[in-house]
Amino acid sequence: MKLSNDLVRHIASLACLGLSEEEVERFSLQLAHILDNVELLGQVDTTGVPPATHIVPLQNVLRADEVSGSYSQADILANAPRLAEKCFKVQTILE
Repeated sequence: MKLSNDLVRHIASLACLGLSEEEVERFSLQLAHILDNVELLGQVDTTGVPPATHIVPLQNVLRADEVSGSYSQADILANAPRLAEKCFKVQTILE
């Protein structure tokens, strides 16, 4: 499939790319080659091949949740530099 230089310039403008005339010629050939390969893939008989969303099987890599002990509120607030009503008191940054 041959692509015109005007079409390549239009595609480049859509992608906000500034191309020189040499790049337009080179990319015209490269894009034509890519489109020829896609057209070739469209001719492959895929009857009986189930659709796949991934080429490798996926599995969950997260560990299972485990319930464990926690610190009490008093233990957590024991080393706080400033407290206000059983909460950390921090410096105001917005008026």
